[in-house]
Amino acid sequence: MMKNRVKEKVEEAFQELTGQGILPKIEIPSAHQVSVPKQRNHGDFASNISMLAASAARLAPRKIAESLAETLHADPLFEKVEVAGPGFLNFFVARETWQKNLLLMYQAGEGYGESDTGRGRRVLVEFVSANPTGPLHVGHGRGAAVGDSLARIMKAAGFRVETEYYINDVGNQMKTLGRSVYLRYLELLGEEIDFPGDHYQGEYIKEIAAEILEVEGDKFRDVAEQEVLGFFTQQAVDRIFRGIKEDLQNFGVHFDNWFSERTLHESSQVEQALEELKEKGFLYEEDGALWFRTSQLGDEKDRVVRRSNGELTYFAADIAYHLNKIRRGYDMLVDIWGADHHGYVPRVKAAIRAFGKDENLLNVLLVQLVSLIEGGEQKAMSTRAGEFVTLREVLEDVGRDAARFIFLTRRCDSPLEFDLDLARSQTQENPVFYVQYAHARLASVFRKAKEAGVEMRGAEAVDVTRLSEPEEIDLLKAMDSLPLVIAESAEAQEPHRMTYFLTELAGKLHKYYTKHRFLGDDEELTQARLLLASVLKQVFKKGLGVLGVSAPESM
Repeated sequence: MMKNRVKEKVEEAFQELTGQGILPKIEIPSAHQVSVPKQRNHGDFASNISMLAASAARLAPRKIAESLAETLHADPLFEKVEVAGPGFLNFFVARETWQKNLLLMYQAGEGYGESDTGRGRRVLVEFVSANPTGPLHVGHGRGAAVGDSLARIMKAAGFRVETEYYINDVGNQMKTLGRSVYLRYLELLGEEIDFPGDHYQGEYIKEIAAEILEVEGDKFRDVAEQEVLGFFTQQAVDRIFRGIKEDLQNFGVHFDNWFSERTLHESSQVEQALEELKEKGFLYEEDGALWFRTSQLGDEKDRVVRRSNGELTYFAADIAYHLNKIRRGYDMLVDIWGADHHGYVPRVKAAIRAFGKDENLLNVLLVQLVSLIEGGEQKAMSTRAGEFVTLREVLEDVGRDAARFIFLTRRCDSPLEFDLDLARSQTQENPVFYVQYAHARLASVFRKAKEAGVEMRGAEAVDVTRLSEPEEIDLLKAMDSLPLVIAESAEAQEPHRMTYFLTELAGKLHKYYTKHRFLGDDEELTQARLLLASVLKQVFKKGLGVLGVSAPESM
């Protein structure tokens, strides 16, 4: 990508000048960056190398910048190089450089946009991990879109990524779920039941109870509750989790691992983790409970890991789970949680520190709530009360592509309004339609070319200098950014950057399409524009692909 080429040219010139004695012999500053200026009249790229080197060189930054500018101005990569302010270097890349860059993008083929930014580092991305107490709702859908897209982006950026779903299949919530189904089962048998308000109320509970009744009949009518609760709990978990897996598959979300909390208890990993903490002096007893000294490790207060009644807390299992992750040898752990888990972050990081690891091994992304809007009104969502819109309903309504793309149109830590009416519309106001239509338009160019008997030549036979319109140069510059956007999205763990990039690129394409013709009477110009269309089409396909969104050939 051009940014890297500019950085290399600057550093080569710096070394040349130090070698010639024009600048003092100092190392290239490690913090040297080439960035894209916010104002277009400041050029295509800017470098801060002169500012960083000034102290060690004992020269004014502007003096260093002027020497570099004089050397770099002769390079054909640039149209001009300017010194700005106290010593910034602004680079205006030559038009011919942008034109020839199209050939490099074309030659990269389907791999264009990928990089080795991640250097093969192993990453585990854990996301969704919704308790199997009910169907996935739209909030889970947003977390699924964020996690799956981030994993795809990080893979494209050279990370070795695994994805994982942590199944919370132990604890009081499971017992409440099982009892909710059991009581509905008795109701179906004609029993008078005062159904508790703190139990799961949704229709899906009644459906599970009806399925059990159909298979098992009334065999549990006169059996004591404690004897059958385990059966009803497992039946409920199995059925709900089967539905969760189906919904995620339909949403295009893949998991490499499905990790059951129950296995942590059955293999004594929770007790072993607590024993290790005890040996390290991080546990103490008070009021009959067992406490973890998390306040010594960055948390606001100490936390209970075993209650006075002997029951382990959820935090105890989470400690063991993250220790398990650490010992699997990942270089980076990414957890994607709901925004209501904000206070949980310091205590999990405290556990990581307690086991002698850098707490920055773990990065937690918090996904804010989704407000579902229809007809200008917001829909209510409460899992236990049974008043929520499921992810399945949204997918059946607006489709996978619209749901995934819209979930990613804002930073995950910002609230999102999901407008169903907009998602259904086939207009340019619908963000996914706007981007997919750009790809479909490019596909139509090649259909029309085929109908007209026009075949695209090999790239080496195309005169790319014919691409001289301002809108064409804008497109060339924008396409060059794809590898950078993927790499920076991966490093920052912000998949929404890709939707921003695609939307902006689609705007440039639509503007170009209404002003210029890809196919015309000038054969050389037509060939150049077909090459442009070919690379553009590949860029849209790649960008949509790392978001898990399809790139339709027609709409």
